[in-house]
Amino acid sequence: MRFKRFSSSIAVSALLIFAFALSPPCPGIGAETPTFNAEREKSLTDKFERETVAKDGVLTLQQAISLALAHNPELKASSWEVRALEGRVFQAGLFPNPEITVETENFGGSGAFTGFHAAETTIQLSQLVELGGKRPKRQNLSALERDVAGRDHTVKRADVLARVTQAFVDVLSAQERQALMEELLHLAEEAFNSTAERVKAGKVSPVEEIKAKIALSSAQIDLKQAGYELKGAWRRLSETWGGTTSTFQKAQGDIDSVLPVPPLEELEGLVSQNPDIARWATAIDQHRAGVELEEAKGIPDLRVSLGTKYYRESDDRAFIVGVSIPLPIFDRNRGGALEARNRLSKTKEESRGAQLRVTNTLGERYQALSSAFAEITALQSDVLPGAQTAFEASREGYRYGKFTYLDMLDAQRTLIAVKLRYLNALTTYHKAGTEVERLIGKKMPELSNAHEKEKRP
Repeated sequence: MRFKRFSSSIAVSALLIFAFALSPPCPGIGAETPTFNAEREKSLTDKFERETVAKDGVLTLQQAISLALAHNPELKASSWEVRALEGRVFQAGLFPNPEITVETENFGGSGAFTGFHAAETTIQLSQLVELGGKRPKRQNLSALERDVAGRDHTVKRADVLARVTQAFVDVLSAQERQALMEELLHLAEEAFNSTAERVKAGKVSPVEEIKAKIALSSAQIDLKQAGYELKGAWRRLSETWGGTTSTFQKAQGDIDSVLPVPPLEELEGLVSQNPDIARWATAIDQHRAGVELEEAKGIPDLRVSLGTKYYRESDDRAFIVGVSIPLPIFDRNRGGALEARNRLSKTKEESRGAQLRVTNTLGERYQALSSAFAEITALQSDVLPGAQTAFEASREGYRYGKFTYLDMLDAQRTLIAVKLRYLNALTTYHKAGTEVERLIGKKMPELSNAHEKEKRP
């Protein structure tokens, strides 16, 4: 009977303290987060890669981007960080655990206190009650930390996309360079065969044949070098999706496609869409939440306790109620609040610095883009057609003995040099365009097309 009454007291105490300390739980953040299955993810990405890789070994830019987004190790690591912070958000919303204390006194002594006859047993439950809104502020801070990590993941994704695009441009450029070297080799072979026939016919000196042979050997070396450069470009591209070698044989894309460059003022107006800039707004909110939490920590928390005490000697029991609160005399967390405010000021300055860096970088890359576009336009309209005409005329004249071999060789070298310069300008244009797109957070073709429509009557 005594045990039942004592147990009832404990049960009543527990119910009272939980009813006092606990409010409705916070939304189940952890329950809303989907469970990540590593095996399932690997199966899906492997299937996706099989479907993405073309049977004919041809790779498009969109396929390269898809492979990188699915398999890039840095991007996956960033994604795991966001998932990890979901757990912190969930943890931050939990209440402190209640504590149970069992204490027995007045036993094992002398005289009347021999044994357990005069023992007094106290069972007490206590609960820390956070004041000043610490729990929701802590949860808000954790949610903003997760959001900043999400912003950083977006930044990493933009970096990966830019790196994939530039690597793909390098592959296209290396392919075109190899094609030019093959053309050069073909021309050198034609020149060597033609010169050898003229030497046999006694029309030119054997020295001309030696020169043609040297040009042919040089063209063969240049072709091999272009092949090595192409392999290196493929390797750099495959690294973006975590590979070391590429199973593709050809990159499909139109490197000759160029569009007019929009005005710099129009691009500067889009800098706010840059993920590097957008993240700082969330980071500032995060540090503001940190200031609020640190200021709330200066408010002491309340600890309430409720229990029952059992007197063995008289078989009596009594309830115990307690309230304790620290006196904020020495520590009011002023240092923590000061640190949080200073970090907020630091973050604001870092935001301004990031804005300035992006704007300056945009100006630099815009100049490179505009310069490359101007060079491409000039080469297309005047230089390339002229060099092509001069070479065809010199080659035809050499066949009929109107020009020397040196004249034809000089025209050939000029043509190849102009084509290489044109290719380099195209490569610079597309890579600079990719950097500009990364800085403004928007595709260049959309801006260029809109700009062209505005100029039409």
